Amino acid sequence: MTPLFRRKPSVPRHVTLIGKPDCHLCEDAEAVVARVCGELGVEWEKKDIQQDSALHDAYWEQIPVVLVDGEQHTFWRVDEGRLRKALTR
Repeated sequence: MTPLFRRKPSVPRHVTLIGKPDCHLCEDAEAVVARVCGELGVEWEKKDIQQDSALHDAYWEQIPVVLVDGEQHTFWRVDEGRLRKALTR
């Protein structure tokens, strides 16, 4: 079979939501991430920027930040369709 028609091996996806408590954008992002990841069976975790100085230094102006497989996917507002597309490719 030619490489064009070979299926890519299925690799488990992982989403990280970086935010902080009492942040309305973070709460909105968490709702979207939880819904999309739940529907697709994708593992996700939430990290508090106030508990990690490296995350704080990297993302303090952008929270909430969503990482997909360790790479920044989006910040501030999470688009459900865009996240779903990124996780199903």
